[in-house]
Amino acid sequence: MANQEATSPAIRTPLYDLIAQQTSKFTPFAGWEMPIQFSGLKIEHNAVRNGVGMFDISHMGKFILTGDNLVQSLQTLVPSNLARLRAGKAQYSVLLNPDGGIIDDIIFYYQSESQGVLIVNASTTDKDREWILGNLEGSGVKLKDLSRERVLIALQGPKAATILQPLIGEKLSDFGLFNHWESQLFGEKVFIARTGYTGEDGFEIMAPPEIGQQLWTEFLNLGVTPCGLGARDTLRLEAALALYGQDIDDSTSPLEAGLNWLVHLPEKGDFIGRNVLEDQKLNGVNRRLVGLQMSGKHIARHDYPVVFAGEVVGKVTSGTLSPTLNTAIALAYLPTPFASIGQAIKVEIRGSNHPATVVKKPFYKSKK
Repeated sequence: MANQEATSPAIRTPLYDLIAQQTSKFTPFAGWEMPIQFSGLKIEHNAVRNGVGMFDISHMGKFILTGDNLVQSLQTLVPSNLARLRAGKAQYSVLLNPDGGIIDDIIFYYQSESQGVLIVNASTTDKDREWILGNLEGSGVKLKDLSRERVLIALQGPKAATILQPLIGEKLSDFGLFNHWESQLFGEKVFIARTGYTGEDGFEIMAPPEIGQQLWTEFLNLGVTPCGLGARDTLRLEAALALYGQDIDDSTSPLEAGLNWLVHLPEKGDFIGRNVLEDQKLNGVNRRLVGLQMSGKHIARHDYPVVFAGEVVGKVTSGTLSPTLNTAIALAYLPTPFASIGQAIKVEIRGSNHPATVVKKPFYKSKK
């Protein structure tokens, strides 16, 4: 008899029942059942670029970290100087392995000397939790995992502040990018951050399930366009924001991935992977993550070979037909000699080579 292993059912976010009333287009993602599309990818994409859209991102990992030596302890796991932070500020960074590879990309929201919020990717939540606890054992840092206990809604687009402002007491104009705070919403405490993954202005709101459900419904009533993972991917790719598992992973360093700005070597003490990054900073990297623009409408997909003079020299990590720019764009790792802006290369698509050019990232930048 064939071995029949039980398959775990997909996890559903607290917003699933509400969302199922609006779309039947769900997809498995990192063990969760997530909406891929509502009214259509282009409609959702353009709503965020020109107005406002919202995403259920409750599948993301959500940790509350506490401890008297919290920042000093976390400093040993990331290449960024978290000591720069003050209450209400956040830092995008990466967890590194000893080879300088990226275990995950994260955002740390500094609340006080002894408490902060850490948001991690859905696909790496368990791995991240074990890595943090294993490496900080004995430090006094405690981790509370709220990944399945909180709703996380991303309200994104140039009109996001206009929609959110009437619902809360604080003046949103007082909070810049990567600011965060706790607020009252429908009589309950919620966590709000001016962050996002779309290249537009916006907010990410973490709340108890019943408040999150009420907020989703309120946003719908205010005319906010619900958006799925499809539009989230095209939006982040236009903004050249890396997707973990495709553009960055355990085998890529932040310097190879063009994340130099989050590596603060002169200010930092020791951290996991430091020796590798120091060597790469001194001697340069052998490859770089670059932006590609295709000459035609052929789309370069994940893992497609990149070719120069008939030889495969790299591979595509992400690609799409940009709804905003109406051209095919991609991210790819290329050897450093081929990574200069203006470099002509080709991408192999279904057995044929199609011309492309290395272009400056991001492909799209918000007008704000």
